[in-house]
Amino acid sequence: MKCPFCNHDESKVIDSRPADDGMKIRRRRECISCAKRFTTYEAIESMPIIVVKRDKSRQVFDRHKLLSGMLRACVKRPVTLDVIENAIDDIETQLQNSLDREISSTQLGELALEKLRAIDESAYVRFASVYRDFKDINSFLDELNNLRTKK
Repeated sequence: MKCPFCNHDESKVIDSRPADDGMKIRRRRECISCAKRFTTYEAIESMPIIVVKRDKSRQVFDRHKLLSGMLRACVKRPVTLDVIENAIDDIETQLQNSLDREISSTQLGELALEKLRAIDESAYVRFASVYRDFKDINSFLDELNNLRTKK
Protein backbone atom coordinates (compact mmCIF):
# COMPACT_ATOMS: atom_id res chain seq x y z
CA MET A 1 0.00 0.00 0.00
CA LYS A 2 1.42 3.36 -1.03
CA CYS A 3 1.95 5.90 1.80
CA PRO A 4 -0.28 8.99 1.39
CA PHE A 5 2.44 11.19 2.96
CA CYS A 6 5.68 10.23 1.18
CA ASN A 7 4.41 7.92 -1.60
CA HIS A 8 6.68 5.09 -0.51
CA ASP A 9 5.43 1.75 -1.84
CA GLU A 10 5.73 -0.30 1.32
CA SER A 11 3.86 -0.20 4.62
CA LYS A 12 3.23 -2.67 7.40
CA VAL A 13 -0.10 -3.54 8.97
CA ILE A 14 -0.20 -2.66 12.67
CA ASP A 15 -3.83 -3.52 13.44
CA SER A 16 -6.78 -5.12 11.59
CA ARG A 17 -10.37 -5.20 12.73
CA PRO A 18 -13.83 -5.60 11.20
CA ALA A 19 -15.83 -2.51 10.23
CA ASP A 20 -19.38 -1.91 8.95
CA ASP A 21 -20.82 -5.07 10.52
CA GLY A 22 -18.06 -7.23 9.10
CA MET A 23 -18.51 -6.02 5.53
CA LYS A 24 -15.13 -4.23 5.55
CA ILE A 25 -11.79 -4.61 7.26
CA ARG A 26 -10.15 -1.55 8.79
CA ARG A 27 -6.37 -1.66 8.76
CA ARG A 28 -3.96 0.67 10.56
CA ARG A 29 -0.73 0.86 8.62
CA GLU A 30 2.68 2.37 9.21
CA CYS A 31 4.94 3.54 6.39
CA ILE A 32 8.32 1.81 6.40
CA SER A 33 10.03 4.95 5.08
CA CYS A 34 8.57 7.90 7.04
CA ALA A 35 6.97 5.96 9.97
CA LYS A 36 3.66 7.89 9.66
CA ARG A 37 0.46 5.98 10.25
CA PHE A 38 -2.67 5.85 8.11
CA THR A 39 -5.88 3.86 7.85
CA THR A 40 -7.15 1.81 4.93
CA TYR A 41 -10.39 -0.09 4.40
CA GLU A 42 -10.71 -3.33 2.48
CA ALA A 43 -14.08 -4.43 1.08
CA ILE A 44 -15.42 -7.08 -1.23
CA GLU A 45 -15.90 -5.71 -4.71
CA SER A 46 -19.31 -6.60 -6.05
CA MET A 47 -20.33 -6.26 -9.65
CA PRO A 48 -23.63 -4.46 -10.16
CA ILE A 49 -26.59 -6.49 -11.36
CA ILE A 50 -28.42 -4.90 -14.29
CA VAL A 51 -32.18 -5.40 -14.64
CA VAL A 52 -33.45 -5.39 -18.22
CA LYS A 53 -36.97 -3.96 -18.21
CA ARG A 54 -39.77 -5.01 -20.57
CA ASP A 55 -39.15 -1.92 -22.73
CA LYS A 56 -35.48 -3.06 -23.05
CA SER A 57 -34.20 -0.20 -20.87
CA ARG A 58 -31.63 -1.13 -18.24
CA GLN A 59 -31.41 -0.20 -14.55
CA VAL A 60 -29.10 -1.17 -11.74
CA PHE A 61 -30.77 -3.68 -9.40
CA ASP A 62 -32.40 -1.76 -6.57
CA ARG A 63 -33.00 -3.79 -3.44
CA HIS A 64 -35.30 -1.09 -2.06
CA LYS A 65 -37.67 -1.32 -5.04
CA LEU A 66 -38.00 -5.07 -4.55
CA LEU A 67 -38.47 -4.60 -0.80
CA SER A 68 -41.17 -2.00 -1.41
CA GLY A 69 -43.09 -4.28 -3.77
CA MET A 70 -42.88 -7.27 -1.46
CA LEU A 71 -43.89 -5.16 1.56
CA ARG A 72 -46.97 -3.91 -0.30
CA ALA A 73 -47.94 -7.49 -1.05
CA CYS A 74 -47.59 -8.40 2.64
CA VAL A 75 -49.68 -5.52 4.06
CA LYS A 76 -51.92 -6.78 6.89
CA ARG A 77 -50.40 -10.25 6.64
CA PRO A 78 -48.52 -12.01 9.46
CA VAL A 79 -45.17 -11.57 7.74
CA THR A 80 -42.31 -9.83 9.52
CA LEU A 81 -39.87 -7.46 7.91
CA ASP A 82 -37.04 -9.87 8.78
CA VAL A 83 -38.67 -12.65 6.76
CA ILE A 84 -39.02 -10.38 3.72
CA GLU A 85 -35.45 -9.09 4.06
CA ASN A 86 -34.14 -12.66 4.31
CA ALA A 87 -36.02 -13.54 1.12
CA ILE A 88 -34.49 -10.54 -0.64
CA ASP A 89 -31.06 -11.49 0.72
CA ASP A 90 -31.52 -14.94 -0.84
CA ILE A 91 -32.54 -13.42 -4.18
CA GLU A 92 -29.60 -11.00 -4.11
CA THR A 93 -27.16 -13.81 -3.25
CA GLN A 94 -28.55 -15.90 -6.07
CA LEU A 95 -28.06 -12.98 -8.49
CA GLN A 96 -24.51 -12.26 -7.28
CA ASN A 97 -23.56 -15.95 -7.54
CA SER A 98 -24.82 -16.30 -11.09
CA LEU A 99 -22.37 -15.68 -13.89
CA ASP A 100 -24.83 -13.34 -15.62
CA ARG A 101 -24.55 -9.65 -14.80
CA GLU A 102 -27.97 -8.97 -16.35
CA ILE A 103 -31.38 -10.34 -15.43
CA SER A 104 -34.71 -9.60 -17.03
CA SER A 105 -37.38 -7.98 -14.88
CA THR A 106 -39.50 -11.04 -15.68
CA GLN A 107 -36.94 -13.40 -14.16
CA LEU A 108 -36.57 -11.14 -11.12
CA GLY A 109 -40.34 -11.08 -10.64
CA GLU A 110 -40.46 -14.87 -10.83
CA LEU A 111 -37.76 -15.14 -8.14
CA ALA A 112 -39.79 -12.81 -5.90
CA LEU A 113 -42.98 -14.81 -6.55
CA GLU A 114 -41.16 -18.03 -5.68
CA LYS A 115 -40.08 -16.59 -2.32
CA LEU A 116 -43.54 -15.13 -1.59
CA ARG A 117 -45.23 -18.45 -2.40
CA ALA A 118 -43.20 -20.05 0.40
CA ILE A 119 -43.82 -17.14 2.81
CA ASP A 120 -47.52 -16.33 2.43
CA GLU A 121 -49.98 -17.43 -0.27
CA SER A 122 -52.12 -14.29 -0.01
CA ALA A 123 -49.06 -12.08 -0.44
CA TYR A 124 -48.06 -14.26 -3.38
CA VAL A 125 -51.42 -13.71 -5.12
CA ARG A 126 -51.30 -9.96 -4.42
CA PHE A 127 -47.81 -9.67 -5.90
CA ALA A 128 -48.76 -11.86 -8.87
CA SER A 129 -51.85 -9.75 -9.60
CA VAL A 130 -49.71 -6.64 -10.08
CA TYR A 131 -46.66 -8.33 -11.57
CA ARG A 132 -48.60 -10.45 -14.07
CA ASP A 133 -51.12 -7.66 -14.71
CA PHE A 134 -54.33 -9.62 -14.12
CA LYS A 135 -57.08 -8.25 -16.36
CA ASP A 136 -60.13 -9.91 -14.83
CA ILE A 137 -61.43 -12.36 -12.25
CA ASN A 138 -60.53 -15.31 -14.48
CA SER A 139 -56.86 -14.34 -14.25
CA PHE A 140 -57.13 -14.51 -10.46
CA LEU A 141 -58.92 -17.85 -10.60
CA ASP A 142 -56.31 -19.30 -12.94
CA GLU A 143 -53.51 -18.24 -10.59
CA LEU A 144 -55.35 -19.63 -7.56
CA ASN A 145 -55.88 -22.94 -9.37
CA ASN A 146 -52.16 -23.04 -10.27
CA LEU A 147 -51.29 -22.36 -6.64
CA ARG A 148 -53.63 -25.12 -5.47
CA THR A 149 -52.24 -27.70 -7.92
CA LYS A 150 -48.60 -26.90 -7.01
CA LYS A 151 -49.32 -27.65 -3.34
